[in-house]
Amino acid sequence: MRPMVVRFVLADDQFLVREGTAALLSGCPQLELVGTAADLPGLLALVEQLRPDAVLTDIRMPPTNSREGIQAAHEIRRRWPSIGVLVLSQYAEEDYAFSLLARGATGLGYLLKERVGDRDELVHALLQVAAGGTVLDPKIVEAVVRAQSGSASPLARLTDREREVLEQMALGKTNAAIGRTLVITERAVEKHINSLFAKLDLSEEADRNRRVMAVLTLLRA
Repeated sequence: MRPMVVRFVLADDQFLVREGTAALLSGCPQLELVGTAADLPGLLALVEQLRPDAVLTDIRMPPTNSREGIQAAHEIRRRWPSIGVLVLSQYAEEDYAFSLLARGATGLGYLLKERVGDRDELVHALLQVAAGGTVLDPKIVEAVVRAQSGSASPLARLTDREREVLEQMALGKTNAAIGRTLVITERAVEKHINSLFAKLDLSEEADRNRRVMAVLTLLRA
């Protein structure tokens, strides 16, 4: 059976960035670039016309070069809930990520632009949001955990290993993928995840919801 191909639209106001990202992803059999845009109105018009499975967009574009990527994500998710949106940003700011995910995390992701150099990670993130998952750059997770490490926040209860697992969870990785990255067994990953869920008071949620809520706990901190 032929694997499903995720059709996506790319938005960035810089021509070289658009072309470079398109070239990077062109050889991936799981993705098909169906259109590009250089500003917010153009992106929304393209999505309405093509109805892709996912959108990869810069956070800042014309007309104001402020938070157009976040605005686009909210509008796209409101009008076409099945379309995932991955926002790329050069800013490791928790408030940007919180603004993106505060209305609902399903099908949304926030990655730093430095991840564009890692094709596998970028492809994984796009596939995750297209499937309704949530992706958050681990540097955002690291910054929040560091800021909360000496406070009364539930994050301060996590061990170093649990924090590492949470950072990998924020990327939307499966338990098996987390185990490969951290060089531990999948069973050990499950143990750490159950422990951090309990420490974050998420033990009553369904597993998928708990993963999303664990990420949002970071941002709310």
